[in-house]
Amino acid sequence: MSYLEEIQVKNLDHLGIVAGLIDEIGIVKIINNKLGIDVREKISAGTVVKSILINGLGFVSRPLYLFSQFFQDKAIEKLLGERIKPDYLNDDKIGRVMDELYKYGLNDIFIEVVLEVIKKFKIDLKYSHLDSTSFHLDGEYKREEDKEKQEEEKIIKERPIFIKKGYSRDHRPDLKQCVLDLITSQDGDIPLFVRVGDGNESDKAVFGKVLVEFKKQIKFDSIMVCDSALYGQENLQIIQHLKWITRVPMTIKKAKELVQNIEVEEVKDEDKENRSDLNLESYTWKEEIVTYGGIKQTWLIVLSEKRQKSDLEKLEKQLSQEEKKSQKFLKEIQSEEFEHPQAARYKLKAINKKLRLLEIKEVELIKTYSKKKEKIYKMISLIIKKDEEISRKTKEAGKFILATNLVEENKLEASEILITYKNQQSTERGFRFLKDPLFFTDSFFVEKPERIETMLFLMSLCLLIYNLGQRELRNCLKRVKKGINNQVGKVTLRPTLRWIFQCFQGIHYVILNGVKQIVNLTEERRFILSLLPASCQRYYL
Repeated sequence: MSYLEEIQVKNLDHLGIVAGLIDEIGIVKIINNKLGIDVREKISAGTVVKSILINGLGFVSRPLYLFSQFFQDKAIEKLLGERIKPDYLNDDKIGRVMDELYKYGLNDIFIEVVLEVIKKFKIDLKYSHLDSTSFHLDGEYKREEDKEKQEEEKIIKERPIFIKKGYSRDHRPDLKQCVLDLITSQDGDIPLFVRVGDGNESDKAVFGKVLVEFKKQIKFDSIMVCDSALYGQENLQIIQHLKWITRVPMTIKKAKELVQNIEVEEVKDEDKENRSDLNLESYTWKEEIVTYGGIKQTWLIVLSEKRQKSDLEKLEKQLSQEEKKSQKFLKEIQSEEFEHPQAARYKLKAINKKLRLLEIKEVELIKTYSKKKEKIYKMISLIIKKDEEISRKTKEAGKFILATNLVEENKLEASEILITYKNQQSTERGFRFLKDPLFFTDSFFVEKPERIETMLFLMSLCLLIYNLGQRELRNCLKRVKKGINNQVGKVTLRPTLRWIFQCFQGIHYVILNGVKQIVNLTEERRFILSLLPASCQRYYL
């Protein structure tokens, strides 16, 4: 055997970090305990799931039928276990495991993983955030609708989802879709609850039920935070025993009146410094006690200076665009010949429906004769501003209302309500991650609705692993009070885990004459590893 034939070089890169986080959580053990281990199989279901998660966080866009190719140049035995070969991870094996996961119950498995993470990593659950997004899908997905649907269907459905058209957050109304509801912790954006719904599902119809189901599964006294889709009389009755913060939709009459008539309080000099420390210097607010849907609440009417400026600029732009449009309409209606006065007024009414801030008003209808000596009517009109509508929009600019049922002895400070709602973007960050084109794909094809639900379950586990790793790294940097260089060479205490993954590119697992070693492990990389759980370090040190 030649000297060269005794050298094996495999890529490890950042995948050891991913594998270590999976081990630290105990995902393989949880899956194997649920699905069981068949001694006749070369690879367990838990290890297959681990391989999918490593693949998902490898940030290479490869569909499942190219899955085994992903591991061809990787240190697969180091990552997954001795004597495991890439061809063990074929599409048939992965498909069988996905079907087993679905059959057992994706929600039950996810909840057990989450409970383990909460306990082991001491996740603060004071606040939890709910939001939803849609994923558009290619394919037919023909399924028979249930002939008779129960009036009240459980939010965790026993039937597979229906893939159908609905309101698309991806701006692809031409494609069928499914909906993903996600609850995350404010502490580290850790996914706590995931639910896949039908493509035409309405947030308003399910959000209340989702929160109730979440509280049954995760028995913690968390304050639930959600956008205005939650706020409606039916939902408020459903969640009346929960603690919540949400936004009030401006379609509610009481909300319109308050925004129009209430004056937010000026900030006192002694409060300015405190608001600056909280990064709320551009906000002012006023509290009101309101009863809506039979629930006593605190409404916080908030004015954002930045948003007010943006809203007024948009209003000015809208007014300018309507002026151009209305001039065109004015010229059109004044040059037209009408057989009857009613026809002229009907045309004017149709035009005004297209305008919001301006109105074309009839001044006079003139009876005259056409070139053919036929009696006709011509309209003289002028453009006027809708002062009341413009004034309403001007008063509303920059204002929004937050509501909470935490009143009296449970009352929160106004600043805490506002800061907590601003952190609602924790779910939005999760959606951006799941829809990143480098992560699986934002539009995927799997042959059955059950497989789509399972794929979203696995993608959500990837999000949990990623955010947990990022949280642990940032918390450790904060404790040691030492930062690392980011992409532009500036020291930061809050690096993204994706940047850390990039920093670990080029680490190899080398076997030379039977001796195994890791190469390219610099001092900087060793320092980063020291900040991560011990399970991550074992893959490199």
